[in-house]
Amino acid sequence: MRLRKWTVIAATVVLILAVLAWFGYYALMGPMYRPGDLRAGRGLREPLQPPSQAGVGPHMWKVASDIELYHFEDGSGEDVLTVHGGPGFPHHTSWKANAALADRYRFIYYHQRGCGKSTRPIMALQGNNTYQSMQTLNSTLGLGAQVGDIERIRRILGHDKLILAGHSFGAFIAALYAAEFPEHVKALVLVSPACLTVLPNPDGDLFALMRTKLPPEMLPEYDRFYAQYFDFNSQLKVNEQQLAALHRRFGVFYLAAAPAGPPALDPSGVVDNGGFMPLAVFLSMGKHHDYSAALHAVTAPVLVIHGGKDLQPRAWSESFARLFTRHRFVEIAGAGHFSFEDHPAEFAGAVRGFLSKL
Repeated sequence: MRLRKWTVIAATVVLILAVLAWFGYYALMGPMYRPGDLRAGRGLREPLQPPSQAGVGPHMWKVASDIELYHFEDGSGEDVLTVHGGPGFPHHTSWKANAALADRYRFIYYHQRGCGKSTRPIMALQGNNTYQSMQTLNSTLGLGAQVGDIERIRRILGHDKLILAGHSFGAFIAALYAAEFPEHVKALVLVSPACLTVLPNPDGDLFALMRTKLPPEMLPEYDRFYAQYFDFNSQLKVNEQQLAALHRRFGVFYLAAAPAGPPALDPSGVVDNGGFMPLAVFLSMGKHHDYSAALHAVTAPVLVIHGGKDLQPRAWSESFARLFTRHRFVEIAGAGHFSFEDHPAEFAGAVRGFLSKL
């Protein structure tokens, strides 16, 4: 009887430990950022109110005591804040489509913290505490920090409401801003949006799709890259330059798999993309989350533009568009992932038609 009692106790302890381990794993792999965190003041490294801009150099915004963001503008008229994708691949020149919109709109392009000509606050992580390193990345460069910077920029510009134009991963960041601060968004233009509202993505996996489109001779190299790209633990131990080089390799495989794409955007010419910044936003999302309810609450009108020859299927972009109550979906036939570059006239027409009705 005593042996049976201890057997039951031991089994119970094992079960409890297993449950605790599962919950610990689930919490670790879950999202470190959730829409609403900024409004509640959770996870903020610095306040949403930016510091004084006195003494800040030209083409720079000071969003924290130790972080400045590079920006440039093109056009005149109503401001459109443009959020680049990648993550961590900034714009250095205006979109070609901007030329046909410059009479009515001033497009403002900025480099997100951690990439381009903006401050890179982390060049290497200190210590061997994995969880602490993840927390540092999340609060410094993660989704909350990136979304928070849009709010800081809004305050610097002095606008009550923003028109946001986001491309690819930048469209995802812009959408999260609208979920956090719906009262400060006039409209969203989301171009080839990264469909990351729910993870795992029920519509499909971009990396798996890329693999089916690559030439056979590239597959061994791609598989090695894939294993390295998602080994986040090892990435915590390298430096900014090494991580930036890893993320540039993604661009090489992406363009090799994509059915259309302008040569001007060949990633082999990129030298200032982010390293820790992409890792930080991936850690922020975790391996499982569902942000769809937050996007359903966005009240501003939304234009989603999809390129007919984008590697990302039309169904993925349509699914993203349907998350918003007031959405319009436009497909540009023959365009790739960068429709503002390879079909600028059609892109500008769609944007002008949408914004003119606000």
